[in-house]
Amino acid sequence: MAGVTYDHVVKKYGDVVAVKDLNFNIDDKEFLVLVGPSGCGKTTALRCLAGLEDITSGEIKIGNKVVNEVAPKDRDIAMVFQSYALYPHMSVFDNLAFGLKLSKTPKKEIIKRVEEAAKILNIKELLDRKPRALSGGQRQRVAVGRAIVRKPQVFLFDEPLSNLDAKLRVQMRAEITKLHQNLKTTFIYVTHDQVEAMTMGTRIAVLNFGVLQQLDTPQKLYEKPDNLFVAGFIGSPAMNFFNGVVKKERGKLFIDAGVFKVEIPKERAKAYQAFDKKKIVFGIRPEDIHNPDYLPSDIKPALVECNVEVAELMGNEIFLHLATGKYNFIARVDPRTNYKIDEKVQVTFNMDNFHLFDPSQDADNPLAIR
Repeated sequence: MAGVTYDHVVKKYGDVVAVKDLNFNIDDKEFLVLVGPSGCGKTTALRCLAGLEDITSGEIKIGNKVVNEVAPKDRDIAMVFQSYALYPHMSVFDNLAFGLKLSKTPKKEIIKRVEEAAKILNIKELLDRKPRALSGGQRQRVAVGRAIVRKPQVFLFDEPLSNLDAKLRVQMRAEITKLHQNLKTTFIYVTHDQVEAMTMGTRIAVLNFGVLQQLDTPQKLYEKPDNLFVAGFIGSPAMNFFNGVVKKERGKLFIDAGVFKVEIPKERAKAYQAFDKKKIVFGIRPEDIHNPDYLPSDIKPALVECNVEVAELMGNEIFLHLATGKYNFIARVDPRTNYKIDEKVQVTFNMDNFHLFDPSQDADNPLAIR
């Protein structure tokens, strides 16, 4: 078991920078998730760690050992891919045992490890079957088992649940989390699905265009995103954004988005005094927009007029797609809400929970104002 270090790692393909100055530590026994949109560099970063890609510059360490020049088979890692990559002509047992046989592990030890992995993954009754006789979830368990039997220092997962249906994804998500708890080994998991990231990782590294945007616990990323990209990527549905200006009027601070104006509560106003008359981006999550008839207690409310465009009943809540002026946004409201399509309504913003971002330094990805 060992931690992992990316020390100013860069990976280029010609003039294209896939990973740019990646610099962070992954603790021993940690479950770290690399998340971001397609093409953000997360899989490339994982493949560099596995030795499947040569890095352009920097160092990668597993434990205290620099592995830049170490062959993949000697890095003491095991990787689970998006495709199951099982040998169709072999039984489940032989698929699990294949890597051990190549490394000339004694037969008794092979049987022991395969049976241990099969028990952990609840596939003991499948050991005599061929992959074609397995469901998608069972095949994924076999792929994970093939990694377990090697007893590596670090497990690498490259979007392993992408080929499963929604119900199986939820089930396997929980099983991989329990597996990490049982094995007490370092897990590094790549996904583009931020729900997977939030529910599985002890920490999450958010990447975009090969650059690390923020590395923190799921809750910190959700509550205190460092920039507009992280704020918009973490959370489902995504945070709503409005361009506006901070204005001071009669000793109070307001956010003026043109089509609406909301007051900043005095407890939070001090942090934004320096932004009077400056352009900002105002962010608020769908769950902090309410039907005024069903408000939670003890919030700082601000009413905003809008039109209802779409209402999606989810059972325990309703997603309202709303429009005001040039802005479209989403609210998660009480299921008793009975708004009609094209109806003009008022919704309540919870001004205890909002985010402001400063576009003055980076208009494409404004930084959070703390």
